[in-house]
Amino acid sequence: MSDTAERFERINAAPAYQLVAEAIEKGITSGRLRAGEPLGTEAELVRQFGVNRSTVREGIRMLEQAGLVHRDSSRRLTVGVPHYDRLASRRTRALVMHEVTFRELSEAVLVLDLAAVEQAALRATPAVIAELEANIARTEAAAGNWPVVTELDTQWHELFYKAAGNRVLQLAREPAPLLALSVTQMILEQVKEALPRLLVAHRTITEAVRKRDPENARLWMRRHLQDWRRGFEHIGKDLDQPLDRLYLQSIAPAEDER
Repeated sequence: MSDTAERFERINAAPAYQLVAEAIEKGITSGRLRAGEPLGTEAELVRQFGVNRSTVREGIRMLEQAGLVHRDSSRRLTVGVPHYDRLASRRTRALVMHEVTFRELSEAVLVLDLAAVEQAALRATPAVIAELEANIARTEAAAGNWPVVTELDTQWHELFYKAAGNRVLQLAREPAPLLALSVTQMILEQVKEALPRLLVAHRTITEAVRKRDPENARLWMRRHLQDWRRGFEHIGKDLDQPLDRLYLQSIAPAEDER
């Protein structure tokens, strides 16, 4: 036997939870399952896939991290809004593996978003400003539908990076939104003042960008992100707990359904 043949391990089949996630993801990205539609309970998915509860739960966890599946306050599963450039973010997975905390995430997002909004205020085109304003209108109209509001919030922030015209900033930000999604949704669901304050910040920052006012844009973006951090603390979460562990706690039921 040659040395080369001994350098590789046997290839194992994909774990069952990954196959469950891939099957549901394919239904969503193909359009067969549409945003907002009920996905069914964990028990129903166990029956349909013919696997155990823990397998379904882990598969759903992967999809929730990608924003493809959401769980409302009654724990029902619904299809999320697919965001294709996030479906397989290796960098996001790397951050999860390194047990990144909310404190680390919020500090990095603050640096990046302040840089992006400052450049956006100098470079934004009328078309991007119109997109920002349309996003705010859709966010207001979606009040109460927290998965959709969360997705719209993410898209609003992404528009500043588009307006800034700096691909290095865009690439640096790429892993952050997926980690932030579940946190933002938890805050919106549990803090009554979160959405009104978010809308005030979005409108004020967008107006500062329209007026070519980078100083005010930075000021309000800082306030907006400080609000995000305060909301996280308000719902009783630990700034230094790994986000993946926090995420698991947020979806774990008090006990298995019998």
